[in-house]
Formats: sequence, C-alpha cells, structure tokens
Amino acid sequence: MGLRDDAARPGRVTEPEPTHWFEPLADHLGTAYLRYSFTKGTAQEVEFLAGVLGLHPGERLLDVGCGPGRHALTFAARGVEVVGVDIAQRFIDIARERTSPGDPVTFERMDARALPFRDEFDAAISLCQGAFGLVGPGSDVDVLAGMARALRPRGRFAVSAFSSYFQVKYPQEQGVFDIATGVHHERTSLKDEQGDAIDADLWTTCYTPRELALVTASAGLTVEHVWSVEPGRYEPATPTIETPELLIVGTKSDTSPPLEVG
Repeated sequence: MGLRDDAARPGRVTEPEPTHWFEPLADHLGTAYLRYSFTKGTAQEVEFLAGVLGLHPGERLLDVGCGPGRHALTFAARGVEVVGVDIAQRFIDIARERTSPGDPVTFERMDARALPFRDEFDAAISLCQGAFGLVGPGSDVDVLAGMARALRPRGRFAVSAFSSYFQVKYPQEQGVFDIATGVHHERTSLKDEQGDAIDADLWTTCYTPRELALVTASAGLTVEHVWSVEPGRYEPATPTIETPELLIVGTKSDTSPPLEVG
C-alpha cells in the first residue's frame, strides 16, 4: 500500500534551514542513536499504542519527531500508513535507508513547530522527546497544535514526556533541573558509530501530569488518560513519581470528557 506524495503539494516546506540545537547532535550520532537502551523496547511500545489508538492496516499515522524511524517502521510493518517527520536530516536519511520497497511509510524533514498537515491522519504520536519536550516550554504547544490540526475529527493521539516529579526525586549527577521552567539541562558525552565522543548539552522540558493535561488541552486536544510508563514498558499505569516518563492519550474532539488520571 503506497502513500500519497505529500512532499509534492504546493507550499509544502520539507527542507527547513537548521533551526534547532539537536541537529548537529543527530549528525554526530547517526545510527549510534539506535544502540541506546531506551530504543530497544520499540516493539512493545508499538503493540501497546496500536491497541490504545485503535490503529488498523490502511489507516494513517503521523509520527512527529520520528528520529531514525523506529516507531514509524514498526507501525508500517503492521500495515499502517505512516508519515514520519523530524528536523534532523541525518535521522531522516537513516530512516529512509532502513525502509524496504513497498513499506507504507514516507519520511520528511520538517520542523514539528510548523506542521502543514490538516485533517489527514487517523492518529498522531510524538514519543521519547523526539519533538514534544525537545523544543522548549512555549514551543511544545505549537507541536501539539500542529498535531491537532493534522488529525481528522475524532482522530487519536499519544504523546510521552519526562516527569518533573521523577527529576526532582532522582536528580542526575550531570544534570540540573530548573524548577521555574521545568527544563532539565544535562551535560553528557555522545558517541558516534565509530565510538568517537563529543561533549553535548541536552535540554528537555519535563511536566507534572496536571501540567501535561493542561498544555495538551490548550492545543485543542482532549486528554483521556495520563499514565506512567518506561521505555519498552508502556501500560495503563497510574502516575507515580517512581517512573521517568508520562504518556497521555486522547482524541481530537469538540467535547471534553472528564480526564482519567490512571
């Protein structure tokens, strides 16, 4: 099953100028990104999300901040038609290289803060701080608003974010958590495919469950659940300060049912 040639539409901007601090880090990491332990639970995450989002073969999914395409390609293997977008051209190149002929997936370099899609997708995801959580507290709303526009009526979404509570309880030796902004700054070392390392600064916006629900609602999405998750262990678990990530799921809808936390 093929996808429409979205890149050919008039006005589609697929090659933005470098605008984000993560791009040179992605250039350095390359395929070494896929060696990190948090990427090893992709199959379980996709299995869980396919059920939660109610995705079936032939339906369309937007993967915002897709990185090297690990979630997008796994969804495509289930027959879901996927468009993966990421600001890092290196990651888009890797994702395309990993795509087999006939896979119902395309990858485009695109800024998640300015998504051009409208009413096109049955579901949208932004996971593992690939876009949401990586662009800063204010711009996070732009990412979510773009996802909301991209969804068809009653379309579903899933977004993960780092937990502020976890960062406060378990501070990282090489990191500093700014209570005022919710941004965690980490100084770390990143190795490329050959093992060559560079020093790097990482900034990630963290959220409490309530903040996450509020910012999502402000973008025009209805949150149905907020759950605590870990990489490779997505499940409908009540939020806890012992878990590093939060996962929100919900719909694009004119109605606002009560939020279920847990």
